[in-house]
Amino acid sequence: MPGAERSAVSAERRTTGRRPHHSLLFRLLASSLLIVVCAVTATAWLAVKGATGAVRQQQGQVLKDGTAIYRAMSSYAATHHSWDGVTPVMRDVARHTGLRIGLETQDGTHRTVAAWPPGAMVHQDKAFAVIDALHVDPAQSAVADGSGIDPRALGPFRLPAADRQRLSAMADGIARCMTRKHLAYVRSLSPAGRPRIVLAEAAGLQPRIDGTDSLDAKIADNCGLTRLDTPTAGERAALSALNALIGSCLVRQHLAPFHVGLDFLPSPTSASSSFASSSARTTAGGNCVQAARREQLTPYVAPAALLYVSDSEGAKLAGFDLSRSNSLRILGVIGTVLLLAVAVTVLNGMRLIGPLRVLTRAVRQGTDTPVRIRGRDEIGRLTVAFNELSAHRAHTEQQRQAMVGDIAHELRTPVSTMRSVLEAGQDGVIPVDDRLTASLLEETLLLQHIIDDLQDLAAADAGELRLHPEPVHARDILDHVAAVHRTAAEHGGATITVTAQEPLELSADPLRLRQIIGNLVSNAVRHTGAGAGIALSARREGASVVIEVADNGSGIAPEDLPYVFDRFWRAEKSRNRSTGGSGLGLSIARKLTEAHGGALTVTSSPSEGTVFTVRLP
Repeated sequence: MPGAERSAVSAERRTTGRRPHHSLLFRLLASSLLIVVCAVTATAWLAVKGATGAVRQQQGQVLKDGTAIYRAMSSYAATHHSWDGVTPVMRDVARHTGLRIGLETQDGTHRTVAAWPPGAMVHQDKAFAVIDALHVDPAQSAVADGSGIDPRALGPFRLPAADRQRLSAMADGIARCMTRKHLAYVRSLSPAGRPRIVLAEAAGLQPRIDGTDSLDAKIADNCGLTRLDTPTAGERAALSALNALIGSCLVRQHLAPFHVGLDFLPSPTSASSSFASSSARTTAGGNCVQAARREQLTPYVAPAALLYVSDSEGAKLAGFDLSRSNSLRILGVIGTVLLLAVAVTVLNGMRLIGPLRVLTRAVRQGTDTPVRIRGRDEIGRLTVAFNELSAHRAHTEQQRQAMVGDIAHELRTPVSTMRSVLEAGQDGVIPVDDRLTASLLEETLLLQHIIDDLQDLAAADAGELRLHPEPVHARDILDHVAAVHRTAAEHGGATITVTAQEPLELSADPLRLRQIIGNLVSNAVRHTGAGAGIALSARREGASVVIEVADNGSGIAPEDLPYVFDRFWRAEKSRNRSTGGSGLGLSIARKLTEAHGGALTVTSSPSEGTVFTVRLP
């Protein structure tokens, strides 16, 4: 197999056996999937970020509003023995937060204690919080202490107005005394209404200063500070009942007995050394104190209730739920989008590459059959261009074959004539004289003329045709051409006339311009008979110079006009050279005109004549 053929086969195999990732369909599919994945990922990220931010903001607002509701309900529960009058409080806080509020019993019956708006169904699967003054949530309560009991739940420890006034007056006197003695102190008021005064140095400690041995403490005691801690009659009765409950608990726990004061801490004088030294017993003793306090306060606070909070539509305020079902739903949507993208991409890709494969197959097979056009898009326009290119290639191939035959015929005729004459002269058949020499010279000149014409066409096609433009007068060119061809025209019975505007100057190569006009006049002479006329004229039209060669000869049929400037074309299809010429003159004239930046056109009517128009800048 020749090397060139092996290379072509190898290239064919490389083209047809390409890898999948080199396929246009694969690239379209990969690009679409990449775009879809990026779009879905970006959209999901933005949605999650936006939803998360919105949910966090909503949850923060709900937590804030819920905490306000919780504190309002806890305050009411700590200061009232029932929920009977809670509706006005609930209404105010509901209007402030814009939420629905409901309270239900905690005994499992879900009986509505109170709700706002009235009659609103606010029951949900999970309560927002439990309102219990004896077990407050330290995360939501602003007044919670370590005991878990709302400090506002006072019960029997609430001071009457008379006791509050007496203790307030006593505290005023103590404060004035301490001020005179330059003692720094901190004054406050307990939830029960009892005033408290604490030395500044002990402000971070427990308010009791009993047993303090500092000099400031002794001076403060001289002001009557310790008398401010003395329980009132009502407080002593409440403490007695509380200590009795604590004592019963300590007995059940097998712990040493002790008593508590108004701060609900063991009195130093009553706490046993065994109780104070054991952390376990201290925890157990503290539990007895809290249990006794809750038992004592139970009749004075509202019963524990479940708090429900919902928005204005009655729906529970919930956060963003990325549960398993939601995750599967999101993955399902993403999968559906990807499948849809794949289907659309494959469908469009097949519609795109189908015509391309047809075009590729047509190119490889080298067929001249037009490819069917399947649309008006870019592929359709490409198919149209391919069909035009194929038609042009077929026409060019046909012209090439005809030109090769014509060249062979045109060259064979003079060569054969010269060979025959020389052989006859050599054999003595005809005498070798001036007539023989003239005949050989004529055939040699014809052969040289054909070769020169072919050389000019080859140079023009290759863009190597050299021009030497200079200012010339159109009248001079026309007069020169007419003088050269006048003898041949008169020999055929035709006349040549010249008309031109004066002065008419243009920039052109004089030799090539005479060759253009000469080829046109020579063609006119061959196609005019006796009594015919050939008119050469020149005029200016705008920025162009127009030169016309007109004759009233045989003319050209309309169907032949598109082929007039084709190489070796003749109106008569035989190769008998009855009209003479090489069939290249008009082709050369057009090429030379185009090399000057001009145009050569023709108009003709059968039996009326032909007009060739040269338009030069």
